[in-house]
Order: sequence, then structure tokens, then C-alpha cells
Amino acid sequence: MKNCAKSLLGISIAIAMTLLSGCGPKQFTKGDYDNVQNENNLNDRWSETDMQNVVESLVKSMLGHRAIAKAPKPPLVMVTQLQNKTTEHIDTQSVMDMVRVELSKTGDVQFIDKEAREDIKGEYDYQNSGMVAEESKKGPGGQAGADYIINGRLDSIVQEVGKDKTVYYKVTLNLTNLKTGVIVWTDNKQMRKLFKKKSVGI
Repeated sequence: MKNCAKSLLGISIAIAMTLLSGCGPKQFTKGDYDNVQNENNLNDRWSETDMQNVVESLVKSMLGHRAIAKAPKPPLVMVTQLQNKTTEHIDTQSVMDMVRVELSKTGDVQFIDKEAREDIKGEYDYQNSGMVAEESKKGPGGQAGADYIINGRLDSIVQEVGKDKTVYYKVTLNLTNLKTGVIVWTDNKQMRKLFKKKSVGI
């Protein structure tokens, strides 16, 4: 009888341990590479799929405009800020980096690096310090000026009723002539994503 009781006690403890381990914190222990072109709607937040769709659409539209398509030589462009007017924390710099990369791949546009200006100025100072051979100096006054700047804005509208939720995004980009201040091209990409709330069991 005692052996039977001990056996039952052992089984009970084993079952309890199994249940407790199943309810404990989970960790991701194995991963596989995925194709970044595959659609990602894992949650109701801005995703890389959204960024890819936006950039593809707006870059195609911009390249078709006469300011670039009819230019006698590739215009010099500076990419600036994409304002985030959503309630999400979105890396808008990453969006603008992708815009620059995709435009650059075509060879139809050249870019001024706004972020490198302080580094360039520091290098000018160093080259004029007497440490650099005179014939290899790159002094100030020789930089090319941008013809256009690209900036824009990211907006969203979230609606939630019961178990249904929609997230609407609108990304607007502008191409502005630096000499005149005139916006020569502007376009937007709109997306609306639908979600259903599901109960998550233990």
C-alpha cells in the first residue's frame, strides 16, 4: 500500500512539474532565415512589408516625373526627414534610406550626403593642419550643391470596434526644387490593414 502511495505521489509530482514547465516563460531557441520579400503581418504594427510597398510605389512614381525622367543629367538630390505623425515608434530614417538606395540603383539620381557634412568639415580642417601633402588636399569651396530635396510625412488612423481593428497608413513624399522652393513632384501611398482580435489561452 505504501509503495502504491509513493508511486501515485511520484506520478502526481511529475505531472505537476510538466504542467508548471508548460506555463513558465517561453524563449525562442531556434530560428531560420526567411525571405524578406515574404509578407509580414505578424501584428498590427508598421512592418518591413509596409516599408517595402511604400518605397516601391513612391520611387516608381518619382522616377516617372519629368524632373528626373527628362533631366539632361542625373539631378543632385538630398534626402531629409520623414515626419512620423503616427502613435507608433517607427524608424523613419530607415524608410528614407531605402528611398535613397532604390533611387540610386537606377543611376538616374545622384545624392548629397547631409549626414556626412560634419565629417567632411572635420577632414578639411585636418587636411589644412599641415599633416597632408599640398597636392592631395581637398579644400572647401568645391562641393556640389543639391538641386532637389526629398522630404515627407507618415500619417496613420487606427479604428477599433469590438474584435475588429483597421490600421490605415498614408506616406507622402515631396521633391522640392532647392533654388525656387517649388514642389515639383508629390505623391502618396495609402494602405489599410485589417485585423481580428483573438483570445489567447494559457
